This record gives sequence, C-alpha cells and structure tokens, in this order.
Amino acid sequence: MTMLDDRTTAAAWPAAYPQGYAVVDVETTGLARDDRIVSAAVYRLDAQGNVEDHWYTLVNPERDPGPVWIHGLTSEVLESAPLFTDIAHDFAHRLDGRVLVAHNAIFDWSMIAREYARAERVAPVRQRLCTIALSKELSLPLPNHKLESLAAHFGVVQRRAHNALDDARVLAEAFRPSLHAAAERGVRLPLLECRPLTEWSSTPTTPRIGHQASGSSYRPNSWRPSRRRPACPYPNPGRYEPDKPLKQGMRVAFSGDTSIERELLEDRAIETGLHVATSVSRLTSLLVTNDPDAATSKTVRAKSYGTPIVDEAAFTQLLRDVAAADD
Repeated sequence: MTMLDDRTTAAAWPAAYPQGYAVVDVETTGLARDDRIVSAAVYRLDAQGNVEDHWYTLVNPERDPGPVWIHGLTSEVLESAPLFTDIAHDFAHRLDGRVLVAHNAIFDWSMIAREYARAERVAPVRQRLCTIALSKELSLPLPNHKLESLAAHFGVVQRRAHNALDDARVLAEAFRPSLHAAAERGVRLPLLECRPLTEWSSTPTTPRIGHQASGSSYRPNSWRPSRRRPACPYPNPGRYEPDKPLKQGMRVAFSGDTSIERELLEDRAIETGLHVATSVSRLTSLLVTNDPDAATSKTVRAKSYGTPIVDEAAFTQLLRDVAAADD
C-alpha cells in the first residue's frame, strides 16, 4: 500500500480522527514541579496534518533559567521576555479546540498545565497525542524514541535541537506522514485525556543551575490531577537486567522522594509501555528509589526478593530507550 498523499480528500479521512492539532514544544528550567517554561512554540495543523500557522515566544520564568547549555536561553535573554500570564491568552487561543501533539506529550502537558494553574486559569486542552506512542502503534523501525530519530526516519532536517520553534517544526513535519500512515492502515490514534490541575500551592524555592531541590521541598498534595491508570497491555517479561534496556511490560515500583514529580515519572513510564506497580512483589522488575538504604517496606521487600534497584537519574535515562515487548 502507498501512503495517503496531498490529494486525499476530507471524505476519505477517518471520521473518528480529530479535526485539528496543535503541535507543541516547550523548553523549561528543569523537570521538577516547581520548574518553569522559558520558551514555547505551537504549529497549528488541520485535520490532515497540513500547517495552518505557527507561533513562538520566550517566557520570563522569574527564576534561574536552568540548563542554559541545553536550551541556550540565558537570564539576560529572558529578562525582557513576557511573563507566562502575559502570553497565556495567545497560547490558549492556539490550543483551543485542538489535540495537543508533542514528543513525550505528558511532559509538555504537565508543564503547560502547571503554568496555567499558577495563572489561575485552565488550558483549553481536552486530549493529547504523544508521537512516541504513535510511532510505536505504527511499528516504525526507529533505533530509539528520540525526536531526531523520528525526524531522520521521515527525512526531516533538524536545524536547532532544543529550540522550541525548530523542535515544533520538526515534529509537525514528522507528524503529518505519521498521521497519514495511521489513516491508511486504520490505526486508532493513541489519544489520552488531559485533565487540568485542580489545585496548586506555591512553594518558595531558591533553584540554582545544576541543583536539584531536596525531596522535603515537594508536598505531595500541592498538585492534584485526577486520573485513572490504564492497564498495561504487555505481559511482564521479567526482571530488569543491568546494562540492558527496560522492556515494555516490566513492573516498576517507586519508593521515597523524587526530584521529578512522582506522577510525572509514573506517566512517563506508562506511556513507554511499563507497568507501574503500587507495591513490591516477586514479580516486580525494578524498584526506583533515591535512598536504597531507607528501611521502607518497598526497599526491604525488594532486597529480600533480589529485585534490582536503581536511582531516579538512572531510571530517567532508561526511559529514553524502552525496548518493544516483542524484541
């Protein structure tokens, strides 16, 4: 079969597919719940994935810019940029009525939802689509799940990695053929509901570049998104083996404080195909904890069962390249 081309009519398009998309990329001061957006870009696409327009803005995060060596935005550059409250209306206008599309969409959505919660507003987004999940649904032969690999697969040239506008452009160009391939094959799009944050509590912080705040500065009840965890569709392949990738279906448990919000870590794990467990048993593949010597019930059980234990930093690295269940 050949991929749908530009002559594809709206009548031939699957009726269940959305009528418009907002391809989004945000650069941030970090990954934790108190981190902020420093730049944002949106490419608006129609139902067939054609570009309608694009938008980009810097955002003054009102704090240290974080990993300048990644996004290239210094305090001097951001000092005169608008605050998020200043651009919230324009941002919302470009998201309104569309499916939010992003690479690792849970991260972008979480950061956006927090910014709107701080501004005492709600982002007009009801559904999101992760292009990592879509590439898996399409069984694309990618070496990993990085944006550069998806771009290379479709022959899209990436000019400025970690620049929000260029990353959004690259993703928009790679999403269009992915969308057409899904339509041609009758693949259901992996749409997930976006639930806005219903409560936010400001926590004073004094962040520094390269510094992760201690777990004591995070209050579990500061953010309260309502959600229901989907069942993992993959069988448990067994325990994690050091120096090998995680595999879809592995049961992962968490214990203790994390610098990245626990819910965000769990959502990222679920979207890669892992099973997030609430307790540790003989079937648990891996325990993630920053304090393996703590005498918590999970660490004690993990050690008694011989369950592998890794810290948060190692786990986030492993999340980048989760092997498919049939590998």
